[in-house]
Amino acid sequence: MTDITDLERNLEDRRDQESAQDTSGADTERNESKPAEKGSVISSYAGAVPHNIEAEQQLLGALLTNNDVFDKIASIIAPEHFYDPVHKDIFEKAAERISKNMLASPVTLKAYMEDHEGLRELGGPSYLAKLAASAISTYAVRDYAQLIYDLFLRRQLIELGNEIAGSAASGSDIRDPSEQIVAAEQRLYNLAEQGKGESGFTSFLSAVTKAVLNANAAYERGGGMAGIETKLIDLDKKMGGLHPSDLIILAGRPSMGKTSLATNIAFNIAKSYKKGQLPDGRQGAVEGGVVGFYSLEMSAEQLAARILAEASEISSHKIRQGDMTEEEFRRFVDAAKTLESCPLYIDDTPSIPISQLAARARRLQRTHGLDLLIVDYLQLVRGTSRTEGNRVQEIGEISMGLKAIAKELNIPVIALSQLSRTVESRDDKRPQLSDLRESGSIEQDADVVMFVYRGEYYKEREKPDDDNLEAMEKWMADMERLHAKAEVILGKQRHGPIGTIELSFEAEFTRFGNLAREQQGYSDY
Repeated sequence: MTDITDLERNLEDRRDQESAQDTSGADTERNESKPAEKGSVISSYAGAVPHNIEAEQQLLGALLTNNDVFDKIASIIAPEHFYDPVHKDIFEKAAERISKNMLASPVTLKAYMEDHEGLRELGGPSYLAKLAASAISTYAVRDYAQLIYDLFLRRQLIELGNEIAGSAASGSDIRDPSEQIVAAEQRLYNLAEQGKGESGFTSFLSAVTKAVLNANAAYERGGGMAGIETKLIDLDKKMGGLHPSDLIILAGRPSMGKTSLATNIAFNIAKSYKKGQLPDGRQGAVEGGVVGFYSLEMSAEQLAARILAEASEISSHKIRQGDMTEEEFRRFVDAAKTLESCPLYIDDTPSIPISQLAARARRLQRTHGLDLLIVDYLQLVRGTSRTEGNRVQEIGEISMGLKAIAKELNIPVIALSQLSRTVESRDDKRPQLSDLRESGSIEQDADVVMFVYRGEYYKEREKPDDDNLEAMEKWMADMERLHAKAEVILGKQRHGPIGTIELSFEAEFTRFGNLAREQQGYSDY
C-alpha cells in the first residue's frame, strides 16, 4: 500500500500547488481542467467534493494489468465518471484501444500520453507503470467501478442543486418558476435513470421465465388475461386486456365517442382497483389500477361530470342544465361520494409539452402509483421547440415520446387521435389505418390501433323524405338495427388478431357497454 499512498500524496501535493497558484493569480492552464472548477458550480459547495483517488488508481491499475476486466466494468463506468482529469484521459485512451482489440498497457499508452501535460505533473509515463505495479487484485474491480460511479452521481447532485439555486436567484432566467421546477425535475430524473437502460443482453432462460409468469397470470384468472381488464368483455377477449409497455391509439371522427370510450375504460379500471401483493413480492394493483388521465380538450370538471353521468345514470344534458329531480340529484351526489376514493387522477393543462407530460406521469407513479395513462388527445400535445413548424415531425416526436413513457413506466398508454376528413368522402365510413392524421409515425409506434365507429350517427343523417315510403321503411329498419350499438375496429394489434368488436352505446349517459349475449354465458356489467 506504500505505492498507493505515495501516488495519492503526489496528487494531493499537486492540487495544493495549484490552489496556491490560484491564490497568487498565476495563470495556469492546468487549473482550468480541475474538476472542482467545473463551471464554478461544484466549487461553491461548502464541503469536500465527493471523490476517491485511491479507488480510481486501483481500477486503472487493474485495467492496465489485465485488459479483460474492461468487460466487467464497461456497463458501469465511463471516462466522465472519473474525478481526476488525468485518470479520465488514461481510462478513455485505454478503453479506445481495448475496444479495437489492441493492448492497453503502460508501455502502449506511453506513446499516446508522453506529452500529456497533466500526466507530466504526476511524473510522466512512469506514473502509468506505478499504477500497474500498485494494483493489488482484479477481483474487486466492479466494486471500485461502482464506487467511482456513485461518487460521480453525488458530485452531479451537488452541481444540479447549485444550478437550481443559481437559476432561482438569477434575474436573467426568463422562465416561470413552474417551468424551472419541471426542468429541474427532468434533469433529476435523468440523473436517477442513468445506467438503468444499459441492461445489455438477457438470457433466453430469463426471457422464458417472464413469459411463463405472464402465461401463469392469465391461467390463474381462469383463461382470462394477463393485462388489465377494461370490463368490456369482447374487447378484453380480443386484446387480452391492456398490457404494460403498450401504446394503444384510440382514433375516430368527431362525435364517434372516443372520449366517452376512454372515460368508460378509465372509470371501469379505477373503480375495480384493489391493492395487494404481486407475484414478484411487490405491492401493487392485483385488480384494476391507478389511472392518470390527461384531458387536454375538456376541463377536469367536465370530464368528472361525464363519469358521474355514467355512474348515476343521469343524462349529461340534465346535469349541465341542472334539470334534475330531487331523486336524481340525490342519486348524483351518492354516486359522487362512492367515486371520491377512486384512484383516477385528471390533469387538464392545455397544450402540454411531451416532456412535461412525461415528467408529471413519472411523478404520479412515484407518489400515488400509476397503472394506466390516457391522453385525450394526441394532436393537442406539444413537441419541442425544435419541431415547431413541421407538424409531421412534431407528431412523430410525440408518438415516440408516448411509446417511451409506456416502456419506461411499464404501463399501457392509451392516446386518442383524430382522423382525417377522407373518411367522410367514402361510401363506407368505417375508418382504416391510412385515415390517421400524420399516420406514418403513429401507425409505426403504436402496438394497437383501434377505431370507434357508430353507424347510427351516419345513418341518421341519411334520412329520406317522408313521402318516399319505401326508402323511409328501409331507413327505419336500418336505424333499428344500428340503434344503441357501436363498433371498435382493431386495425392493428402487434401481439394479437385484428377484427371488429360490437359494443352497446347509451348516448344519454355517454356509456359504452357489453352487448347481452345469453348464448355466450354472460350479460352486461
